[in-house]
Amino acid sequence: MAWKPTEIPDQTGRTFVITGANGGLGAITTEVLAANGATVVMACRNAEKAKAVADAIPGDVRVAELDLSDLASVRKFADAQGEFDVLINNAGLMNVPFSRTKDGFETQWGVDHLAHFALTGLLLDRITDRVVTLASIAHRQTPKLWVDDLNYEHRRYQRNLAYAQAKLSNLMFARELQRRLTEAGSDKRSYAVHPGVAATDLFSRTETPIDKIIKPFVALVGHAPRKAVHSTLFAATMPDADPQVYWGPRRFFETQGPVAAAPSSRLSKKQDLWKRLWEESERFTGITYKF
Repeated sequence: MAWKPTEIPDQTGRTFVITGANGGLGAITTEVLAANGATVVMACRNAEKAKAVADAIPGDVRVAELDLSDLASVRKFADAQGEFDVLINNAGLMNVPFSRTKDGFETQWGVDHLAHFALTGLLLDRITDRVVTLASIAHRQTPKLWVDDLNYEHRRYQRNLAYAQAKLSNLMFARELQRRLTEAGSDKRSYAVHPGVAATDLFSRTETPIDKIIKPFVALVGHAPRKAVHSTLFAATMPDADPQVYWGPRRFFETQGPVAAAPSSRLSKKQDLWKRLWEESERFTGITYKF
């Protein structure tokens, strides 16, 4: 039988921090967790928009400002947090035009990966249970990880490859974090998940004419957003979820279906690249993890 959110254990007394929770999959994840008794902190750039979403969700839902395009904001947010159970690295940008964050990082890699790398490192001593990081089937679209030019200083920018690099980085980061936690003898866990494909606003921010037509097409090939959050909810709440498994749907080229052990690219399994990416992420962010 396929796993369903009705199997989530009572989350009363547990606190979750979710980035980018003011819309799309993050808002649905917040709603389901709160309905199961959890306290949820919505960590969002637009606090006003997030508050409107939070006010419409029954339960203990709070809002905190977090701008992932600014490491100063990441540090400020982290400094304000006490102990909590689960961090869900959910926020992301996809296929946007070339730009750089306030710290000079290529925006997709900077927001989707580097900011979450920094946030997790700054909060790790206060996370009591686990970290869940959302990757994507798009990680397969890049033929390599340009570890000597991750920040697009010398390459021509291709928005789809930049997104693929960011999502590959999310997947590698989650796996390397779990490897390091295990090596350190920690009981904390790190999960990589992917949601398949769902028609959310993520598909309408490319600033091209395709923004007006893409969501209906995506809705045809993918599955509903309420199903797309299942892999995140499974990894975030189930006590026996295996952190060595990449959780996500497998049907129809991994775009839809129930939560399962999902395949990933051969490139994503190269542990030497996990280590190189980690080292480069430390260098760019100035964040060194303490296990």
